[in-house]
Amino acid sequence: MGKPTGFMEFKRLNESYAPVEQRKGNYREFVAHLTDAEAQQQGARCMDCGIPFCNNGCPVNNIIPDWNDLVYRGKWQQALEVLHSTNNFPEVTSRICPAPCEAACTLNINNDAVGIKSIEHAIIDKGGENGWVLPQPAQKKTGKKVAVVGSGPAGLAAAQQLARAGHAVTVFEKNSRIGGLMRYGIPDFKLDKHLIDWRMAQLAAEGVKFQTNTFVGKEAPGKEVANDARKTVSPQQLQKDFDAVILSGGSEQPRDLPVLGRQLKGVHFALEFLIPQNKEVEAMTRRSEASGVGMASSHPLPQTAGSASNVSRVEGDTKNPINVAGKHVVVIGGGDTGSDCVGTSNRQGAASITQIEVMPRAPEQENKALTWPYWPMKLRTSSSHDEGCERDWAIATQAFNGEKGVLKSISAVRVEFKDGKMVEVAGSEFELQADYVFLAMGFIHPLAQVLDAFGVEKDGRGNAKATTDGANCYHTNVEKVFAAGDMRRGQSLVVWAIREGRQCARAVDEFLMGSSVLPR
Repeated sequence: MGKPTGFMEFKRLNESYAPVEQRKGNYREFVAHLTDAEAQQQGARCMDCGIPFCNNGCPVNNIIPDWNDLVYRGKWQQALEVLHSTNNFPEVTSRICPAPCEAACTLNINNDAVGIKSIEHAIIDKGGENGWVLPQPAQKKTGKKVAVVGSGPAGLAAAQQLARAGHAVTVFEKNSRIGGLMRYGIPDFKLDKHLIDWRMAQLAAEGVKFQTNTFVGKEAPGKEVANDARKTVSPQQLQKDFDAVILSGGSEQPRDLPVLGRQLKGVHFALEFLIPQNKEVEAMTRRSEASGVGMASSHPLPQTAGSASNVSRVEGDTKNPINVAGKHVVVIGGGDTGSDCVGTSNRQGAASITQIEVMPRAPEQENKALTWPYWPMKLRTSSSHDEGCERDWAIATQAFNGEKGVLKSISAVRVEFKDGKMVEVAGSEFELQADYVFLAMGFIHPLAQVLDAFGVEKDGRGNAKATTDGANCYHTNVEKVFAAGDMRRGQSLVVWAIREGRQCARAVDEFLMGSSVLPR
């Protein structure tokens, strides 16, 4: 694959970023994909390694060596076809996936891994720019109808696969626009929302219908979960109107921190901050584009047939009620959601940002002899951290302190782990000034209201119980009802959601038709 001696001749090239001060002034994407020549050089580094561990390192089993080789040889359109054969949304994964494929790269044993993610980014952007990404409507309709509940990556991947198999698919979304946490949770500076609209146009042209502002269930979720629904549809109605139902909502129930002072004004779940900001940015962008001035998207909408007008409404967008300009921010939680809070706080002009987590600081470099080809535990610094953020580890929050009901600081203590248990370090108590605290400690399970309304059996973690292999895979205990993505496996990556959506689509197609030609 690639050039036989390429891995010895060429160094890894990383994508370029806009300067920190420049990118902090707006919410636009700031990562530039490789040039054609740079991508071809990176493709040349792909070794003829015999067993491409990257394929299994990637949850959707992308055929990475093949499209690396095609890019190296300048066969971009063929590379795009290979990429799309396993991944419905490479414009998303090439931007936000942590790239477990690169951790599994054979070259990564004793060298820098092939820049797989950057090559993927170059392929899909080139495909969009050249109008190669076109609808693939089914040649023959089956007459079967499928409802997909939740419009995140799992639901949309399943919807697209089933529409291409000839089924009539309707996607139900409780919020005002399609995309799930791709739309609402991930900031625009990491994922331009025009790309979601672009892909939605393709799905619409393939026959997928979208019904937004619609909650499926009986009891609406609590205020900690975003819900713009104006209409409620019962599970019984869906089961009556459709031949199959896929539950593909996200793992939206956030992990709380019930310490003294949790009720103070200024303490928020991360998505209470991120979702309104995404809505504000999208409204600003669309108004600017309509007027021809101001903050138009930096990513030109690629060409594709079809219209996404039914999924691109601006209704419901309001100004973010949380503004941290000139304020002291503490982010609790060290993952991607916490990093997104850091990047957004920087763009709002926070006076200071501190990110803390309870786990000890990971090593700067993993022991590859022990971890390869698996995802290693090591210190990772995001682009948002580079924009300005103090980070600290092995810290437990003891209390939120305030005056007249308003947050002023947090009390914390350093901890260490002994015999697998967390213990406080005596005399290590301290306070951190904080006007705002964002809880970004992950999500514990999907909405119980949805699963309970359908009568779906849950596993020990509160997720929908369903297998991923064998007969009746992805089928819940309820007739005609399937589950995929975070709804089934719990909080995970976009790329895992795409995998489950594709596999669930095949299971549903087999259920409806007796067999399936959809790839698994």
